[in-house]
Amino acid sequence: MRALISVSDKTGIVELARTLHGLGVSLISTGGTAKLLADQGLPVTEVAEVTAFPEMLDGRVKTLHPKVHGGLLARRDVPEHMAALKAHGIDTIDLLIVNLYPFEATVAKAGCTLADAIENIDIGGPAMVRSAAKNWKDVGVVTDASQYAAVVAELKAAGKLSDKLRFELSVAAFNRIAQYDGAISDYLSSVKFEEDKLGETYVPERALFPGQSNGHFIKVQDLRYGENSHQQAALYRDLYPAPGSLVTGVQLQGKELSYNNIADADAAWECVKSFDAPACVIVKHANPCGVAVGASALEAYSKAFQTDPTSAFGGIIAFNRPVDKAAAEAVSKQFVEVLMAPDFSAEALDIFKAKVNVRLMKIALPTGGKTDWEQGRNAIESKRVGSGLLLQTADNHELTLADLKVVTVKQPTPEELQDLMFAWKVAKFVKSNAIVFCKNGMTMGVGAGQMSRLDSARIASIKAEHAQLSLQGTAVASDAFFPFRDGLDVVVDAGATCVIQPGGSMRDQEVIDAANERGVVMVYSGVRHFRH
Repeated sequence: MRALISVSDKTGIVELARTLHGLGVSLISTGGTAKLLADQGLPVTEVAEVTAFPEMLDGRVKTLHPKVHGGLLARRDVPEHMAALKAHGIDTIDLLIVNLYPFEATVAKAGCTLADAIENIDIGGPAMVRSAAKNWKDVGVVTDASQYAAVVAELKAAGKLSDKLRFELSVAAFNRIAQYDGAISDYLSSVKFEEDKLGETYVPERALFPGQSNGHFIKVQDLRYGENSHQQAALYRDLYPAPGSLVTGVQLQGKELSYNNIADADAAWECVKSFDAPACVIVKHANPCGVAVGASALEAYSKAFQTDPTSAFGGIIAFNRPVDKAAAEAVSKQFVEVLMAPDFSAEALDIFKAKVNVRLMKIALPTGGKTDWEQGRNAIESKRVGSGLLLQTADNHELTLADLKVVTVKQPTPEELQDLMFAWKVAKFVKSNAIVFCKNGMTMGVGAGQMSRLDSARIASIKAEHAQLSLQGTAVASDAFFPFRDGLDVVVDAGATCVIQPGGSMRDQEVIDAANERGVVMVYSGVRHFRH
């Protein structure tokens, strides 16, 4: 058996080569890898000796040769192929171990030049990988260090690789090539080419949305069904998932997550991550039906649950703090589909053992400050439309007190400002049209997803009434401007004393005048939060 080794990332390669040599496998390698193996005392033949042709063009050409590709592509069960190899003095290659130039890592670096990016486009590596992967019945192709152990185990046990493993390695190889070529296409089609600036130090400006989008996703699991039982579904994750995102979580117990569970869980998790104080978010059908902050997980949950106990039945619950015994005891009294948190105490886990159908998800929050926090959010969002794809940057806008513009005669108190900021943060995660009443760090009434903002305001009031919550002295957030004064009148009639909205309507002055007439505070955020 002969193995050709050519790796950019040399992690674990010496150990693998030593093991292969011990199993009687002959080693062939390219420049840098060959030197490393030889320095470790391993017998290795350089590719240049095999091809009788030196590496050239600064290593750009070294494996693009019939004595390499013939050895990889020849079918052992076709006599004409084997005769052709013999006639041209070509030996078969049975195992290819290749990882590619680090193109993705190179272009991810700040200040990456176009020259650097181009030089890190691998040519010979992908060509060899494709040849070996195509001829999977005869050749094993290894493209990642995580595959070394499985290859070694089979060689030690049987002296060869099974058809199953060779096929799996082939699929992984073609997937890697697709990912690699997609990354190159994404980069090059995002470059804003400036001919007069070309040079070794040229760092091109790049478009946020490339000329061709080549997203790659890895299947996590098949799902029992989609939104409805007659629909099929599966869950995929980004090739490189953001830290702290839902798909990085681990399910600790409970039934398999459904399509709707996952969609609602993502809505709850993204919302709860946005709070610095201990927070709890309860989601039902993609909308928060209760959100609160508190001194502890228990207090946050108790306040969130009060908003809408009816809708919270069978809801998705997320915490941004570990769930302790006290919080677990409170949650366990209700019917909950999914419970998410950064961690669970041993006592909390014991409490939920008796509720085997409750899905517990442990998801680590991003750490290390604002930069990592932002990395933990989805940078680009997508939505399928008929034979098309909508892409947009995520709605990660963070409002500060300095951003607020008070437009009424009456000025907000510090307590009202705090309630307004809380209400605005919640409104961002409520489906449009969104109206959210809040007070003392908790939602008091949520109106979501109505065609009329007026109806959303009325529904929020009805929700509060059903929960036996008084809306007197509440703050209200509207995710977009009030087109008429009637929406403002509804929330003030319900008890609101302060309102936050983006502004920007042709009738802004009419609404401001109404706020002054009613003696309430109105502040503008200057940005809207539509969510469809």
